[in-house]
Amino acid sequence: MTDTAAMLRAALARPGASSSDFDLNPDTALPAGRVLRPAGVLVPVALAGGQPRLILTKRSSALKHHPGQIAFPGGKQDEGDADVVAAALREAREEIGLPEGMAEVLGHMPDHETVTGFRVTPVVAVIRDAFVPVPEPGEVAEVFTVPLAHVTDPANYIVESRYWAGQRRFYFTVPFGPYYIWGATARMLRALAARMRP
Repeated sequence: MTDTAAMLRAALARPGASSSDFDLNPDTALPAGRVLRPAGVLVPVALAGGQPRLILTKRSSALKHHPGQIAFPGGKQDEGDADVVAAALREAREEIGLPEGMAEVLGHMPDHETVTGFRVTPVVAVIRDAFVPVPEPGEVAEVFTVPLAHVTDPANYIVESRYWAGQRRFYFTVPFGPYYIWGATARMLRALAARMRP
């Protein structure tokens, strides 16, 4: 059986550039002097049960920001967080009930700038033991998994577009079954896919 952790470590060691929500929209004029808020998201790969699977969340439809969207567990770095890795792990405990100490952090990818003004650090980790996710009430509607092989295959990505604020915006999607994975989550996964298959 392939050592998934070793493959991910090798992928993270390869050189790569930062990404942003604007990568497919090079004509976007970003405000000069903008200040990005630090945030961390966990890219958790569950190894128990054979086929490695990526754990994702579906945000509650009642949320003000990004309702119903697919996302990694994570969020902004709080004052009590030592760094963005600590923020990602704390948010994973809160959002999906990931027990403390269960995530084996392998490293992180270059930062991703979001349209909402965050500098997001994707923190890649493996979860070797099985656990039962507990969605955070009011914020997470569902916790689900997709095969890691699906999101690390560049052939599964599609570039789509929609009009937003009067402009046509292009973005990556990587659909899986009933789940429409798009936007920042899909862009960060596309960056991981590029590193996994150099």
